[in-house]
Amino acid sequence: MQRWLYYRRSAGLLRSSLGRSQTLNPSPQLDVFRPFSSSSSDSEFRKYAGYFVLILGCGVATYYSFPFSENAKHKKAQIFRYAPLPEDLHSVTNWSGTHEVYTRVFLQPENLEELEKIVHDANERGQKIRPVGSGLSPNGIGLQRAGMVNLALMDKVLEVDKEKKRVRVQAGARVSQLVDAIKEHGLTLQNFASIREQQIGGILQVGAHGTGARLPPIDEQVVSMKLVTPAKGTIEVSPEKDPELFYLARCGLGGLGVVAEVTIQCVDRHELVEHTFVSNMNEIRKNHKKWLGENKHVKYLWIPYTDTVIVVHCNPLSKWKKPKMAEKFGEEEAVQHVRHLFRESLKKHRTSEIPDEPDIDQLSFTELRDKLLALDPLNKDYVVEVNKAEAEYWKKSEGYRVGWSDEILGFDCGGQQWVSETCFPAGTLANPSMKDLEYMEELKKLIERENVPAPAPIEQRWTARSRSLMSPAWSSQEDDIFSWVAFYFQWV
Repeated sequence: MQRWLYYRRSAGLLRSSLGRSQTLNPSPQLDVFRPFSSSSSDSEFRKYAGYFVLILGCGVATYYSFPFSENAKHKKAQIFRYAPLPEDLHSVTNWSGTHEVYTRVFLQPENLEELEKIVHDANERGQKIRPVGSGLSPNGIGLQRAGMVNLALMDKVLEVDKEKKRVRVQAGARVSQLVDAIKEHGLTLQNFASIREQQIGGILQVGAHGTGARLPPIDEQVVSMKLVTPAKGTIEVSPEKDPELFYLARCGLGGLGVVAEVTIQCVDRHELVEHTFVSNMNEIRKNHKKWLGENKHVKYLWIPYTDTVIVVHCNPLSKWKKPKMAEKFGEEEAVQHVRHLFRESLKKHRTSEIPDEPDIDQLSFTELRDKLLALDPLNKDYVVEVNKAEAEYWKKSEGYRVGWSDEILGFDCGGQQWVSETCFPAGTLANPSMKDLEYMEELKKLIERENVPAPAPIEQRWTARSRSLMSPAWSSQEDDIFSWVAFYFQWV
């Protein structure tokens, strides 16, 4: 009451100060000190009712989109914690185990007609749906909470043309499955990525690559492809029918439609000789141009915080002259010091009992490295110790091995890991720019300057250019080469 009287007195003083010649508008709508009228009350009511509905809507939206806990699928809904999940919910994880998504829509067509219906219906409903393969992409590019379509059941080899050395295959077939199917015809793929578990559609759509400065990324092996699109239905694209669309869709990340079938240009099945040896930056600078030009396949494995670089050359067996040099150590002898480090590290980093000796002795080098790094992956000094042990392992593992190309070119890169890869131009085969070596030199300096716990290896490979417009190695110049650098940040 006292505050109300104060306001009324203030209003009276205000009227006096305005003078007798000025008369305030007596309208109650403009008198801010008079109680609200019925019309203003309605307006205020609608305003605050709107606020209430807005807050309520935000609350409901938050409730049904709040991140799920690990065991939410098996619990009832709790307010402000998580929404109920249906029984038919699908959990999809990428191959590296770094990305996971729950989706209510996970479709696996068994033939082209079913795939066409899935894409058509999704387009009619305005529903998002994303093609997902084997989940080899570490960034989870194919994962979509709104819905996914997987072609794992469309995995047939449809036709093999031995004369033209071509194979027509459904996009859901895995690389390993395709290679096994065509080897009886004396054929194989021109190049391979590190592993062979990708689906054919996926490995082509993401612009995956092998290694060899004369060999392009894997999408260049595509002769034609059948694409199921939302607007145009199923279309077949090739350089002859529609070159512009073909080179855009060949490495299209699934954005232009779902790849259903692919015709791939193959090569004769062949054996390779792999030569692995340890080098350093000075020696690589002297020989880099020669190594890129002389070897069909070449890659470097850089080990941070050391001057060690593992060099791997691969060439056809038919052109190989057997060297006089013999291996210094066997695999068992080369890995012994790594097993010793693992036992010692277990004592320092774990309180649980050390596994039985036979279990440790049965682990391969890459399995030991994964387990070592998992003990303390963010401890820079510890990671450096593991890297030095790896450098020693490779020094004892120098030598040669012979095998079929799909076996030799596969690289045992370990288990679950965070990976990032970059690709950049490196001049031409006749005249390398050496920017690739400058890049690695600067990268190693940056890692050491910032004390980054960077595990080994940092893998560097080379390819020729790609004509696919969305490929990281796209170029209009036929003789351009590209360097690919893969970082393995952390084993999980």
